[in-house]
Amino acid sequence: MHEDSAPLPGPFRRLHHVCVIVRDLEKSVEYYEKLGIGPWYDYPKSSPYVELEVPSEEGTKAMRYKCCDLQNFQLQLCEPSEHDTPQRRFLDERGEGVFHLGFDVDDLPGSVQQGRDLGLDIISRGLRENGTGFCYFDTRDGAGTILEIRKS
Repeated sequence: MHEDSAPLPGPFRRLHHVCVIVRDLEKSVEYYEKLGIGPWYDYPKSSPYVELEVPSEEGTKAMRYKCCDLQNFQLQLCEPSEHDTPQRRFLDERGEGVFHLGFDVDDLPGSVQQGRDLGLDIISRGLRENGTGFCYFDTRDGAGTILEIRKS
């Protein structure tokens, strides 16, 4: 960061991960490993959501993820199921590629409200009893990709 610049306020401050949509998870992992990117592990599914707003709960549960922790961020590969999800729509409409940038936040509900205050529409979101969860904002027109906030 440049010495003279102060960070702008908002929920998009700490990049946690980049999520890439793929057609074939195993084939993609094999390719990345050939490039020296790995090791990969299954995305850890946590406790159930007490609030969940998604196009298809079944589709959300059926998505498959692999993660790789690099030195400065996590790389995620996502293979969507055939159910109607934003990830499936992305693959069908655009093919493989970067689906979203994920940012860590300390206060998920407060950060969701910050996004709403910025005029951002929510694509999907989930909140667990312990305050962890996620929220995808529809920032495709302005940012060129979806921006997600998450608390783990």
